[in-house]
Amino acid sequence: MVLSRTQTNSDESVCTMFGSRYVRTTLPKYEIGEASIPKDAAYQIIKDELMLDGNPRLNLASFVTTWMEPECDKLIMDSINKNYVDMDEYPVTTELQNRCVNIIARLFNAPLEETETAVGVGTVGSSEAIMLAGLAFKRKWQNRRKAEGKPYDKPNIVTGANVQVCWEKFARYFEVELKEVKLSEGYYVMDPDKAAEMVDENTICVAAILGSTLNGEFEDVKRLNDLLVKKNEETGWNTPIPVDAASGGFIAPFIYPELEWDFRLPLVKSINVSGHKYGLVYAGIGWVVWRAPEDLPEELIFHINYLGADQPTFTLNFSKGSSQIIAQYYQLIRLGFEGYKNVMENCIENMVVLKEGIEKTERFNIVSKDQGVPVVAFSLKDHSFHNEFEISEMLRRFGWIVPAYTMPADAQHITVLRVVIREDFSRTLAERLVSDISKVLHELDTLPSKISKKMGIEGIAENVKEKKMEREILMEVIVGWRKFVKERKKMNGVC
Repeated sequence: MVLSRTQTNSDESVCTMFGSRYVRTTLPKYEIGEASIPKDAAYQIIKDELMLDGNPRLNLASFVTTWMEPECDKLIMDSINKNYVDMDEYPVTTELQNRCVNIIARLFNAPLEETETAVGVGTVGSSEAIMLAGLAFKRKWQNRRKAEGKPYDKPNIVTGANVQVCWEKFARYFEVELKEVKLSEGYYVMDPDKAAEMVDENTICVAAILGSTLNGEFEDVKRLNDLLVKKNEETGWNTPIPVDAASGGFIAPFIYPELEWDFRLPLVKSINVSGHKYGLVYAGIGWVVWRAPEDLPEELIFHINYLGADQPTFTLNFSKGSSQIIAQYYQLIRLGFEGYKNVMENCIENMVVLKEGIEKTERFNIVSKDQGVPVVAFSLKDHSFHNEFEISEMLRRFGWIVPAYTMPADAQHITVLRVVIREDFSRTLAERLVSDISKVLHELDTLPSKISKKMGIEGIAENVKEKKMEREILMEVIVGWRKFVKERKKMNGVC
């Protein structure tokens, strides 16, 4: 008699992925597991969770590039294991970075002779670039004050209230007072006249923004330069200008070549730009270039030789991947001036299509400008029953991520929705977004006001004129909505 035995532990190799034990049990999330798991199981588990992320191309909140050509994707993967800081081991990558710095500096009209080398460095993004530029301005100011025998312990920087948060980080991290020019309704960038008035002997620089994150508008760098030239002549302070061209630096040279904002203006001493925005590279690359070598104090540059050769470095990070630098060089030589111009013109055209479509709904005020970064920022004309936060939330049902936010002081009573037009935002997508916005508006019109329902302020529309000014009501709505969203996130276990 032949005895047979049933095998209870089946061979994993005959199981499908979703029949294996690795996806049928819960893995530890906040501590390392005791045992290894197969590579294909680890891949599938992570991929499944990532399915719940939004679609990057429909993330219209971000300025960051979400599409590149397959050939560049291959170059990125080929170089993803190279540490850029090891310049002796990867001299070609170092040379490509230097070429990018020189191309960008000349694009910004740096006063360089044909054989001169530009002064600049690649960074992880414009945030690091701003930190480096700010440090250079602070050290230059301190050195000058020391030479004059004057106090140098209370530096300040003048900006508009519309600056990106990295400027606030610089001020806080490196102990510099931040003096902000407040905004006003209808004027959402720094007023150069007010900025010049705020400058004093302790001002290390006045930061100008070429492409506000709030509405894409370019600040008037030429006007600021002229005002500071006059003030410097009167006071002898020599206050310089760094231009934060994170978004607009790869737009203005191709679309607005006559606009004077760059090194053509004598007080512009540094310019930072994000390669991963309209430089058309995936996230992780920025650039900062200086007008001349004397604008970057030598004592900020470190020289190290323990990787094989003397290597000058001026970064906040040490180790850094090479792939984004190589990707930037690919875009610069692949597209050239003609290619970048075509991409930016297409973005502007799609911005116009979207803007005109939104205007046709007759429900919004457009707060962005025609000249600037291709952004459409718009605000509801009537807040009696619904607000921008509800529209933003409902658009997510169609896959769109369109942010809603309030303006900084003193325009915080204005709430806007903003759509960033990137290279991969096609005409078809622009028309589809307009259609979906119209659907959301129609649906909201058929629903009871969430504002009154969720926040207990029934009868707002009927009693606005009798009880409070319209602005006060709007602020109450905004504060209440923020509270509602915050409580909802807590209920969802968001940490």
